Amino acid sequence: MPQQLAIIVLVDVGNALEMKTLDGNTYLFDNMRLHGSEGQGTGELVTAIHGSYWRDGSQASEQVLNWLPYSLGSIPPTVPRGYQADRARQTDQQALSELSAMVQKPPNAGTDATTQLTHIQQTIGTRVRSTKRTRGPAAQKVLDVTGNVISYDGSAAHSYPPPVITDVYGEAVDKKIMYPAEYGSPDMVTDGWYWSATVDSTRPGTYGYTMAIQLHRLLLQGGDWTWEPVDLTCESKIRISSEPKRNAFTKSGLGLLPIPPA
Repeated sequence: MPQQLAIIVLVDVGNALEMKTLDGNTYLFDNMRLHGSEGQGTGELVTAIHGSYWRDGSQASEQVLNWLPYSLGSIPPTVPRGYQADRARQTDQQALSELSAMVQKPPNAGTDATTQLTHIQQTIGTRVRSTKRTRGPAAQKVLDVTGNVISYDGSAAHSYPPPVITDVYGEAVDKKIMYPAEYGSPDMVTDGWYWSATVDSTRPGTYGYTMAIQLHRLLLQGGDWTWEPVDLTCESKIRISSEPKRNAFTKSGLGLLPIPPA
């Protein structure tokens, strides 16, 4: 059965958009640190991949890579997938309740209608218009890093949508070392889509590859706030080693366990 290797792609989206590069703003992790991976927590990750073969030289097992992109300083990825939609509905209902109460009774002493309407407007928050250019978020409200809906004015701190991997290519793909593809999954954390690749572990060596990553910048266009897509790239490597298939107990060739007779 293929071994599943996970690679976390953690992006400082705010700095990456400001600097217009992922260099120095991307932190890569995998679950093979104890097996030889190097550069954990940096942009220079080299993922260790242990290949194995049978006595006749044929491949014993495949290795599978899974890339999971996350945004640094945004809403945690562990919240439910429909979290933003739920928060938007809650603020709409709250604003309608406050507006209904305002209509049914006069403003409180010392509080005019303009002040109350301003408060309701802040409760509603800012809705972002969807565009056809982005593969990321659809029409939604702007949230801060704590998950609260905010009325965005261009200066307030807000939560960025998670990065979106749009392609995986480069040396490892050109040499047919790995075969990447995008898959759908019911996993609520990965939002239904993730990139995965099967690796040919019969060809030892170090190979580079490139990830095309799409970030989103909040931009005011024609009086509407929109998520503008920004496409950047990130480099990484895999290192494949190969050794004969062994018995996990005896560390020798496959066969019967050395259990002495009773």
